[in-house]
Amino acid sequence: MAPRKNAKGGGSQSSSSSSSSGSGSGSGSPSTGSSRSSSSPGARREAKRGGHKNGRRGGISGGSFFTWFMVIALLGVWTSVAVVWFDLVDYEEVLGKLGVYDADGDGDFDVGDAKVLLGLKERSTSERTSPPEEAEPPAELEKQAAEGPEIQNVEDEVKEQIQSLFQEQEHTEYAPQPEADAAAGEPQPEAEDVLTATDGEDRSETLEPGAVHEETEDSYHMEDTASQDHPNDVEEMMNEQEDSGPREAVTDADKMQQDTEEATHQNHDVPVHEHLENEGIEISDNAIEDSSIISEEISVPSVEEQQDTPPVKKKKPKLLNKFDKAIKAELDAAEKLRKRGKVEEAMNVFEELVRKYPQSPRARYGKAQCEDDLAEKRRSNEVLRRAIETYQEAASLPDAPTDLVKLSLKRRSERQQFLGHMRGSLLTLQRLVQLFPSDTALKNDLGVGYLLMGDNDRAKKVYEEVLNVTPNDGFAKVHYGFILKAQNKIAESIPYLKEGIESGDPGTDDGRFYFHLGDAMQRVGNKEAYKWYELGHKRGHFASVWQRSLYNVNGLKAQPWWTPRETGYTELVKSLERNWKLIRDEGLMVMDKAKGLFLPEDENLREKGDWSQFTLWQQGRKNENACKGAPKTCTLLEKFSETTGCRRGQIKYSIMHPGTHVWPHTGPTNCRLRMHLGLVIPKEGCKIRCANETRTWEEGKVLIFDDSFEHEVWQDASSFRLIFIVDVWHPELTPQQRRSLPAI
Repeated sequence: MAPRKNAKGGGSQSSSSSSSSGSGSGSGSPSTGSSRSSSSPGARREAKRGGHKNGRRGGISGGSFFTWFMVIALLGVWTSVAVVWFDLVDYEEVLGKLGVYDADGDGDFDVGDAKVLLGLKERSTSERTSPPEEAEPPAELEKQAAEGPEIQNVEDEVKEQIQSLFQEQEHTEYAPQPEADAAAGEPQPEAEDVLTATDGEDRSETLEPGAVHEETEDSYHMEDTASQDHPNDVEEMMNEQEDSGPREAVTDADKMQQDTEEATHQNHDVPVHEHLENEGIEISDNAIEDSSIISEEISVPSVEEQQDTPPVKKKKPKLLNKFDKAIKAELDAAEKLRKRGKVEEAMNVFEELVRKYPQSPRARYGKAQCEDDLAEKRRSNEVLRRAIETYQEAASLPDAPTDLVKLSLKRRSERQQFLGHMRGSLLTLQRLVQLFPSDTALKNDLGVGYLLMGDNDRAKKVYEEVLNVTPNDGFAKVHYGFILKAQNKIAESIPYLKEGIESGDPGTDDGRFYFHLGDAMQRVGNKEAYKWYELGHKRGHFASVWQRSLYNVNGLKAQPWWTPRETGYTELVKSLERNWKLIRDEGLMVMDKAKGLFLPEDENLREKGDWSQFTLWQQGRKNENACKGAPKTCTLLEKFSETTGCRRGQIKYSIMHPGTHVWPHTGPTNCRLRMHLGLVIPKEGCKIRCANETRTWEEGKVLIFDDSFEHEVWQDASSFRLIFIVDVWHPELTPQQRRSLPAI
C-alpha cells in the first residue's frame, strides 16, 4: 500500500518541488523517491492507467466501463445479424425436429412441453394419442422413432401442417393460356412454353365462308365459377364428406391425354369482370325510370352478410397414412420450406423423399404442390403438366388416405381446366364421383365439366340428380337454370336462376347468372329484370345497368354512341362512306349468287323474323374463301389494322328481313366499338336502340356505337335491310393491349 500512498502525496507537489525532490532522492528510501519523481517511467505509467489530476488511481472509470459495455453489446448484435443474414442456423429444421416432442398438443415445442417431459407437469388430457401398433416405421427409422415417441401423436401435430393447405390460392395472378384437347378442337402450335395472361375467350374453330361467330350468350365457358369451390380451398372441398366410408386404394387411374395449346375455354371468366368506371354518361336512374320497375326489393345476401355468417366447422383433411406418420418430421420440414416460398428448395427435398420413400403418398403430393407453385412462379405450361401427372401418381399410390386422394384429383382437374384440357378434366371428375358418390360438390363440378365440353344434356342430368338429393343447392340451381335458358325454356329457367342467386351459396354470385336472369325476365316482359341488372352492377359484375359486358378492360371511356372524331378513326369512316356503293354491290352479288354464304343468326337473339350474316373477318383472321366473294371490299379494308386486326370483333354483312325483332342484348366486351354502314335501308320501319337513345340508318353513312351497352333492333319495313358491320379496337387501348388481349 506504500506506493499508492506515496503516489498520492507525490501527486500533490508542485512542479518545482517535484524537481527538487528528484535531485535529492538519493538519500531517501527507494520507494519514496520513485513515488515522488513525476518524470519516472513508473509514475508516467500509473498516470496513464487511470490516475486523476490529483494523482489518485480510480481503477476502471465509469466512461471506460460504458465504452467496453457498448463494444460488447454491438458485437453481440452484429453476431446475431450475421447468423440471420447468412442463414447460419436452419431454425425451421431445428423447430421441425423439436416438434416431435410436442407433449401438450399445442403444435410446437415450448416450456410447457419441457415440463411435461421432465415430469413437472401432467400431460394434457385433451391430447389424442394413437395406439402403439399404429406406427410401424421402417427399420432405418426405428432409432428416430425411439428418440421421439410422441411422433405417434400425429392427429394433433398435423394440424399446423394442414393449415397451409387452407391458405393455398388459385394461380389467379395470371389467367391461363388454354391448351387444346385433342378431341375438342384443332391444336394450335405453342410458340413458347409460357403461361400467358388471357381471359380465355379465344375460339379456334376453322372459319367457313360466311360463318358467324358472334358472342354466344347461351354457351358455358369456364372461369372462377366453374367450380363452386375456390380451386385450392380445402375447407370447401372437405365439407363434412366423411360419410363416403372406406374405399379401395386407387390404382392405375385413367391415363389422361397430353395437353396441347388451344383457345376454346373460359368464355365467362376471371374475375370475369374487371369493372369499368363510366365517364360522361348517367344511366342508372334512367334505367329504373324508363323501365317502370316494380318497387319490391330483391333479397339476396350481400357479400358482407355472407362474410359475417359464422363458418360451419368442417373437418380438416387427413393426409398421412401410417407410414407417413413415421416420417412426419421430414415431411414437415419440406412443407415448411414450401410455405416460406422456398419452392425450389422444397422441391428438392420432396423429390429426395419420393426417391427415398416411393410408397409415401404425402411426399408425392408435396412434390406435386411444389411443381404447381413452380409453374406459377415460372409461368410454365410444361412444369404444370408435370404437376398434373404427379397429382395423379399421389392419388394412385396404395394406402393413399381418402382425403389426399380427393384433394389430389380435385386439384388435378382444376389445373387441367386451367390449361384448357377439358376432356382430361372431365375424366378426372368422373373418377372422383365414382370414388365419392355422396359428395354433391363433386357432382356439381362434374356438371360444369360437361358444360365445358358442350354436353348440356349430361350436365342437366347431373344437376337434376343433385337437386333430387339436395333441393336447396344454390349452385345446382343456377346452373340448371342456365341450361334451361340455353334450351330456350325461358320461363322455366327464371325460378332456378333467381332462387340460386338468392341462396348466396358459393359460386352463385356470378355476373353470368345475373345476366341470364335479367335477360330471361326481359323476354317474358318482367320489368324486374332491371332490378337484377342494378344489383349485378352494385355487386361489381356490370359496369352499369346498361353496360353489361363481362370481358372488360378497366378505365376505358364508356358511352353508348360515338362520333368519328371521338374514335380517331376518321380515315376509316371516310373510306367506308366514300366506297359504300362498291361494298353494297359486292354484298348484293353474294346474296344473289350464293345465298348459302349468308348464315342465319344462331345465338338465340331474335324474338322473331329472319336475320343472316356473311363474315369476312373474325377474331382478327381473314376468311379467305369469303373474301373471294367480296374481293374489292376486302382489299379496301386491309389497310386499316384497327379493324382487320381487331381480335375481339368481326367484319361482316348483315341482312335483316321484314318482321324481325332482336331482343335487347349486350356484346361480350368493352374493348371494341361497332360501326354500321348503311347499304340498303328502307325509308321507314328500321331502327336501333342503344341504351336509352334510338337512331336510324342512312345509306352511305356510318353509325358508331359501343355494343357492350344494351341494344335492340326492329325491322318493320316492307323490304330487306342490308348493312355492313365493322368492329374496331376501342381507341383508348394501348398497342400492347391490342397485341396481348385474347380473341373473342
